[in-house]
Amino acid sequence: MEKRLIIYLLNLTSIITVTFLFFSLLVGSGYQIVGRETHIPEGLNSIAIPTFKNQTFEPGIEVPFTQGFLNEFILDRRVKVMDRTGADSILEGTVKSFNLHSISYDRSGLVMEYQVKVILDLSLRKRTGEALWEEKDFSEIRWFRASSDVLINEANKATTLREMGRLVAERIRNRFFYNF
Repeated sequence: MEKRLIIYLLNLTSIITVTFLFFSLLVGSGYQIVGRETHIPEGLNSIAIPTFKNQTFEPGIEVPFTQGFLNEFILDRRVKVMDRTGADSILEGTVKSFNLHSISYDRSGLVMEYQVKVILDLSLRKRTGEALWEEKDFSEIRWFRASSDVLINEANKATTLREMGRLVAERIRNRFFYNF
């Protein structure tokens, strides 16, 4: 019983020592734990994100991208998401291109997988119209499994577009707050 207690205390002491050394090295080496530091222009406290424009023939494709950006900025809370009339700035987006291609087939020639490519133009402007940031021809590519059922294919495509909207919004939000 005494041996177990001694071994337990030695292990506990080792863990505490290693943890202390790790944090000492982390603090002493100049690394910082990422917090809420931002590189946003002064005076940019709120943002409006109107529905993106759709220049493609794919109906409703602007919706998952608009929702992705709204969700990303609302959850982040570094700038307040407001309507166009009260916001300091406006983030506008245009879905310029939507391409859906089959990329793999089974032995009988049926599609097994599709590739989706979307190209967007994005801009952040002050309410006065002054451009703060602009990204032309921003593209995202994703794949989804095909099905012999048309409804399942459409559901898979919709899920993929929602995921693309979320990922694009996350990447752009990171550019705003860390690489502005």
